[in-house]
Amino acid sequence: MINNRRYDIDWLRVIAIGLLLIYHIAIGFQPWGVFIGFIQNNEALEWIWTPMSMLNVWRIPLLFFVSGMGVYFAIQRRSWKELLLERTKRILLPFIFGMLVIVPLHVWLWQYYYNQDLTFMVNPAHLWFLGNIFIYVLIFTPLFFYLKHKQEGRLYSVLNKFMASPFALLVLMIPFIAEAKLVQPENYELYAMTPHGFWLGMIAFLTGFLCVYAGIPFWENVTKFRWALLLFALTLYLLRLLQITTGLSLYLIPIESNFWIYTVFGFGHKYLNRPSKILSYLSIAAYPIYILHMFFLYLASLFVFPMGIPPLAKLAVVVLLTFAGCLISYEFLIRRINWIRPLFGLKEKSSFRENSIAVEKELKLGKL
Repeated sequence: MINNRRYDIDWLRVIAIGLLLIYHIAIGFQPWGVFIGFIQNNEALEWIWTPMSMLNVWRIPLLFFVSGMGVYFAIQRRSWKELLLERTKRILLPFIFGMLVIVPLHVWLWQYYYNQDLTFMVNPAHLWFLGNIFIYVLIFTPLFFYLKHKQEGRLYSVLNKFMASPFALLVLMIPFIAEAKLVQPENYELYAMTPHGFWLGMIAFLTGFLCVYAGIPFWENVTKFRWALLLFALTLYLLRLLQITTGLSLYLIPIESNFWIYTVFGFGHKYLNRPSKILSYLSIAAYPIYILHMFFLYLASLFVFPMGIPPLAKLAVVVLLTFAGCLISYEFLIRRINWIRPLFGLKEKSSFRENSIAVEKELKLGKL
């Protein structure tokens, strides 16, 4: 059983959310951004979509993997009732609050920018991910606790031995390929509020749990073969970029996606599995920042895009303002005001002084 804190998984969640912000900012500089509800700059920077198209096939599946892994660690010290109560507070409450408050704010900014009538809309928008995760927790809780109680049994032993084989990484891809073939999404990268996003997320969530449940063999595998995995991922990405494999995309994109994810896990486990003061802070801040970031992105776009400066300069300013707005709001508002914390998925503190002492102690220990 893995009881030690996995700092690499914490880091990957933080990095994935940071990449999500960059990705959403990049959409505002694409000629089609306005059609999917983003404030769009008049001058496009289409070249930045080349790296974004590489990220797009694995950034969201990675978050689902990591979310499943997080549930594994959570059930080690909770009953099924405690897990559901904790996930209701940390996922469902911020999801509902976000739909009612955060999403309407950035929708109003979009409507104001494009001279539309200001209307109140209840919509998951970028928070669709939270709704999916909560559903997966409800669905898989019985299975997860069954596996928890069988962790010393034959099933665990078989899974442990299976994960020790390099071929396990290929076998784990089969459900992802089957999902793409059965659902046949028009665009593999279109996850938000689609059947494809729901089923792909469910598979990734369950797979992430099983990868950690199986013990160290999976991590030894991805760490040992990390350079080969990176080579395979890059090769498939280049073939896709050159449109050589278009006819096989329903088979090859899921494979490429998984190669990227295994690569990230391999390098993360090799180099990131250690405590850090920065990680201690960011691992708590990442969730509120994810919930809040679209508001600051739209607010920055509203002020920056009309400016008469080069588009690349606008990109840099929007990145700076979006991250700054999120971090400042977290540090001076969300983190410090007790009744606001649960609305952004954070536990309440009995007092700010006790919170400060606890955080300082956590930083000294290098953990949360």
